[in-house]
Amino acid sequence: MKRKDYISWDTYFMGVAYLSSLRSKDDSSQVGACIVNQKKRIVGIGYNGMPIGCEDDEFPWEREGNFLDTKYPYVVHAEPNAILNATVPLEGSKIYVTLFPCNECAKLIIQSGIKEIIYLSDKYLGTETDIASKRMLKAANVSTRKLENFNLSVIIHE
Repeated sequence: MKRKDYISWDTYFMGVAYLSSLRSKDDSSQVGACIVNQKKRIVGIGYNGMPIGCEDDEFPWEREGNFLDTKYPYVVHAEPNAILNATVPLEGSKIYVTLFPCNECAKLIIQSGIKEIIYLSDKYLGTETDIASKRMLKAANVSTRKLENFNLSVIIHE
């Protein structure tokens, strides 16, 4: 008899995105992304962190202060990292992200050909970057949906 308590594809791929987020060294925001092609194959993963060659201890991680003394001009978001790490063209694929993409990431998602975004958190809902992101995604026919009832304990059996 076939086992009935296996996880869904959405839970599986969001689990990979979540696991990727745990690689982030950002104290305030850990974000992960997992890109999946039409054959349900993982073709790219990423998390928010410093660019290759930029040592984590040599750059700031602060959220406030003078712009150059914060993380914002330096950190690469999870979505661009996943896109840059992709092993194949991304046309028609999906991206699973732990945080809804900002407007800058939305541009890259659109340009890469990704057609669906599945996300966990929308903590910046209603901000200007969120509004711009959703406006562009809608115009480019990129669908979005929040993954409801994601339960990490289903993935991690102890």
